[in-house]
Amino acid sequence: MSRPSVSITVSGVARLFGRDLASLVDFAKRADDAGVDQIAIADHLAIGTRTERYPYGRFPFPNDEPWPEPLVTLAAMAGATQRIRLATAVLIAPLRSALLLAKSLATLDVLSRGRIDLGVGVGWQIEEFTGSGIPFGRRTARMIDALRACRALWQGAPASFDSPTVSFASLWCEPRPVQPGGIPIWFGVAPSERHVAHVVELGQGWMPIGSDLAAIAAGVARLRAAFAAAGRDPASLGVRANVAPAIGDDRRVNLDRTLAEHAPATVAAGATVLAFPLAAYARTPDDLPALLARLGALRI
Repeated sequence: MSRPSVSITVSGVARLFGRDLASLVDFAKRADDAGVDQIAIADHLAIGTRTERYPYGRFPFPNDEPWPEPLVTLAAMAGATQRIRLATAVLIAPLRSALLLAKSLATLDVLSRGRIDLGVGVGWQIEEFTGSGIPFGRRTARMIDALRACRALWQGAPASFDSPTVSFASLWCEPRPVQPGGIPIWFGVAPSERHVAHVVELGQGWMPIGSDLAAIAAGVARLRAAFAAAGRDPASLGVRANVAPAIGDDRRVNLDRTLAEHAPATVAAGATVLAFPLAAYARTPDDLPALLARLGALRI
């Protein structure tokens, strides 16, 4: 079995980078130099007051936490790095129009020389949608239409596409991605029957919600079976899973135990990419150099 990739999700930027958000670009370069395989950016266009609606527990950040726009941030990182893959984890795809999404991602893939991974989700915050003038309802259906439209635009020209929410005929949308087959799409969704079908049709991989190992293993088994039933190689399924930090008696992350015990257990559950949310693993900027060195050297 090949070595799992190591990914860092940029989070907690106010605490770790202060007001100098341009230093995120320097951080990406340091991660690239350290041997980290991927850096991922989360997405919120805005944060409203009703964060208690967050469906995965307590919302972990204050309302005034900065959320740099992912594709703009990754474009800046692309110019400062050489080999590290650049990802969204996740981009709230229904907040972007299909043509703009296809154009922005293809351009970014060209400028990074084929290093983009598109992680998508549907979002949970009503205010982001209403503030953007976009309906909150049926957002999954609109996301799938948009991703199918992106595929059509990336695969040939002139491209035509017709769906309930996106339609066009004989369009050239250049440049197109340099990665063969277009940009890999990863779904940050629960493995319901509907979502499994979407991953099988359009996806390179799955990003489990949460880090429960039994739930990850069950979702991986379900997806691999669906891949096989559709004639796709089950071994080709990518799984980007968060590694739960081991907490020591001092209530701090025990990185040695995390990497020695929790990371291998996450791989055993089916992960091909080990994701480390930065806010969970670094309390201060001084923690970053050692963390990058350890993650860049991780071998399982």
